[in-house]
Amino acid sequence: MLRILRQIWHTGTITEPAPDCRDPEVEKAGIELKRIIDRRFGGSLAIREVDAGSCNACELEIHAINNAFYDVARFGIHFVASPRHADVLLVTGPVSRHMEAALRRTWEATPAPKYVIACGQCACDGGEFGISYASCGAVENVLPVDVKIPGCPPPPLELLRSLLAAIGGA
Repeated sequence: MLRILRQIWHTGTITEPAPDCRDPEVEKAGIELKRIIDRRFGGSLAIREVDAGSCNACELEIHAINNAFYDVARFGIHFVASPRHADVLLVTGPVSRHMEAALRRTWEATPAPKYVIACGQCACDGGEFGISYASCGAVENVLPVDVKIPGCPPPPLELLRSLLAAIGGA
């Protein structure tokens, strides 16, 4: 134990420098989103994220857009616990047979107008799971999808751009 403590003491802290928090692409997409959100949604866009059977890689990227680097709350975007308060359903993963009914009920509980975004390759086309005894495949096999975000997992900037595509085209 003493050897390990000495090694830590001599090595010190080794970390990467913090990235620049003002990515111009994020700022550009965010400012455009904020403009549309202010006009169409009264300044606040509520998102309900639904995991329909994913591996959680997409969820990690969704959580990243809430961290201090991306900070989507400054653009008026927030995540809600109830579909009754949501404007957007953000669905990840291939829809498992066990989640199909829950996903339909969530969609029905979301007030109109509502947008559905399929997030990640599995949500877009079923990924490596496809349609099987345990999987319905892509989200569009269960619900009408407005925007698809390919990628495994899609980066946070693509999530912002897809939100812009979903609400900007309405």
